[in-house]
Amino acid sequence: MPIDPTRRIDKWNSKVTAARTADVVGTRLPTMKANAAGEFVTIIAMETRVRAVLNGAGQPTIQYPFYLAFGREIWALQRRGIQGEALAVEAALLISKWVAQGLTSSVLQDIRTNVFSVSAPVAP
Repeated sequence: MPIDPTRRIDKWNSKVTAARTADVVGTRLPTMKANAAGEFVTIIAMETRVRAVLNGAGQPTIQYPFYLAFGREIWALQRRGIQGEALAVEAALLISKWVAQGLTSSVLQDIRTNVFSVSAPVAP
């Protein structure tokens, strides 16, 4: 028997209230802030290294946000525990994606290698 969508919405609305959300978030907020502060430090350090590569390559400043987005994607993969050949393959896919968007392959490869210490994937 299918569940009535209205019933499901009513159940959800009864659970998700401002007071209940404030209670849950209120108890977790100090830990959430501490975790975020630690991550911001690592993100800023990574972005500083990416900018150094971009400065050395003479890339126009207007393209920095796109290269930084590439860096954040690799950083997120590493943060999730992806490493070794799997990370190299994922980085190669990201390089292909960003080259298709107009970024320079050699600069992306420099970021991959010099900032994240990820080598090119081994060809099959």
